[in-house]
Amino acid sequence: MKQHASPFSQQTPRSFWGNLQRTQHLNTVLFLAPWGIVLGVFWVYPLAYALYLSFTKYETLRNESTWIGIQNYAHILHDSFFWLALKNTAIFSAGTIPLTTVFALALAVGVSSIPRFQGFFRAAFFLPSVTSLIVLALVFSRLYAANGYLASLCQMLGIPFPARGLLQDISTALPAIMAMDIAIATGYYMVIFLAALQTIPRDIYESAELAGANAWAKFWRITLPLMRPTLLFVLIINTIRSFQIFVEIYIMTRGGPLSSTSTLIYLVYQHAFDKFDMGYASALAYIVFAIILCFSLVQMWFLRLK
Repeated sequence: MKQHASPFSQQTPRSFWGNLQRTQHLNTVLFLAPWGIVLGVFWVYPLAYALYLSFTKYETLRNESTWIGIQNYAHILHDSFFWLALKNTAIFSAGTIPLTTVFALALAVGVSSIPRFQGFFRAAFFLPSVTSLIVLALVFSRLYAANGYLASLCQMLGIPFPARGLLQDISTALPAIMAMDIAIATGYYMVIFLAALQTIPRDIYESAELAGANAWAKFWRITLPLMRPTLLFVLIINTIRSFQIFVEIYIMTRGGPLSSTSTLIYLVYQHAFDKFDMGYASALAYIVFAIILCFSLVQMWFLRLK
């Protein structure tokens, strides 16, 4: 009886392994294709199209674009509202990032030292960061109002309070939003620091205690150096989030009073959806991207040197 040879037996070892590798590569491409399509359609294409729009005068209502080169970027450099928004964003970032990082790290160290109810405290501090930001903005708007709870408390204690509320006073509007942001974001970064603290071996601290190191020496010589990658991660994502502040501004002040709380992303929103100048808004967005990238690179360089 005649036997049929397997097709694999007719292949040399080199051709067999070559076909097998091609099959594996094809399977890899097929598995990655859905993710690649989503990335291309919803990320790469919008970024490339926004870059194109930044060099055009695009009228949204008419769906017409005119190539104007770098005029949008040149106009931004002479736009007083851009420099005011950049100043407000810089103040917001400089005022919230250090305090949020320090408070989050302090809370993480404190919670990690509590043997019991650690899960409760972790959940309690983390809860504001997972609550809807719109809801929190409305709650704090009521808290900061002229007839709000904070005004009533200041009145009972004899502390002066702005007659129109914190959000309607030029000198207090931005600091009030910054205080809200610190209160909301601290718990989120605390959880990240707490996870990093729990990965540090206890043996290192016990050896330091035997050498006579106190609590501050252990924190400065052991905890901080071993948490440098986590600290870098927190600083970078906190910087990105601070430069992208928008929801709080939109819900609470709409950039007022007198543009004292207008930020870069809110300025992008105004030009894109209020003035329907998508080209100018795209140029603003790319400038914000460049600023965030520069700050992130500086932070990475600085922390790696230390």
